[in-house]
Amino acid sequence: MQESFSIPRTLLKGLALYFVIVLLFALPLPNFGKVSAYNSLFPGRPRLPFGENPAEAYNFSLFNLDAMFASHEVADGTKPADEFRVLVIGDSSVWGTLLKPEETLAAQLNAAAPTYCGKPARFYNLGYPTISAAKDLMLIDYAARYQPDQILWLTSLEALPLDKQLDTPLVANNAETVDALIEKYDLPLDRNDASLVRPDFWDRTLLGQRRNLADLIRLQLYGVQWSATGIDQIYPPYPAPQTDFADGDDQFHDLRPPLDESALAYDILAAGMNHSPAPILLVNEPIMISDGVNSHIRYNFFYPRWAYDAYRAQLAARAESQSWNYLDVWNLLPKSEFTNSAIHLTPAGETILAQTILAALQPECP
Repeated sequence: MQESFSIPRTLLKGLALYFVIVLLFALPLPNFGKVSAYNSLFPGRPRLPFGENPAEAYNFSLFNLDAMFASHEVADGTKPADEFRVLVIGDSSVWGTLLKPEETLAAQLNAAAPTYCGKPARFYNLGYPTISAAKDLMLIDYAARYQPDQILWLTSLEALPLDKQLDTPLVANNAETVDALIEKYDLPLDRNDASLVRPDFWDRTLLGQRRNLADLIRLQLYGVQWSATGIDQIYPPYPAPQTDFADGDDQFHDLRPPLDESALAYDILAAGMNHSPAPILLVNEPIMISDGVNSHIRYNFFYPRWAYDAYRAQLAARAESQSWNYLDVWNLLPKSEFTNSAIHLTPAGETILAQTILAALQPECP
């Protein structure tokens, strides 16, 4: 009789094992983003991971906010009691395109070694390439857990068109976070926007998440090479910013004069300014001012004069009416202090900007 039951028993065990495997692959996968070798086996990065050539830069782009912040030095343990913590938020100019880590704005602010409220200040570079107010608000909201005492938010007109707020990949691939921000701040954004990537059940399983899991592992592996070399970006030859423009080229997105405030993300900017986890100094960042052909029409590749002048007037009026701490340094630098873009600065340009910000920064002390 025992012989007759061995085959069914084997089949049952096989089926049980099959269903266990199916469940392991099919059940939604937990988020492993906070599991990181950074700030333990090797140091935290001085800027958020971003890159397009990981084999040479030991750095690459991913969309898991937990993993991105876990790899950053701001996540290194409990905030020291004697640290005045300043988060620096912004686009690729803050992140430091074509700049070494020690040449970035945050690094140069740290090099000045200011003291606020009786504590030495430490500035953390939380800039991230792509220009979007929604992206900046998402990073400010996430970074609240790191207990900032002050925030520097560098922005520009290109961050504000409503039609681009959800296009940047970091925002588009964090739809649930965007949903929460819309609810929390009553933002004028559409949850049903086609730009937002919404994984279905199978996308959340082990099979559907294997690319994301591979990215998490790669981020740790590149940390070994990064910590050994300090390389997190390659520095290829680059063209100078465009200074000549076509006749009649006064286009800014799909907008025409006068600049329509309702087409810009001022409500998103206000959400960050009015609900910040710490006081914010809002900085209208420097732009390159061209003196080339038709520079009387456009300041640079990004901005026709009519749009940028109107934006500056609108932003200044809002800052005054809402008592924002605001610094406008749009024309601070000559065009010689820009690299490959009308917003990317040379190391010397960053030095001037850092000194200007420090002269204006007056934190509120308890």
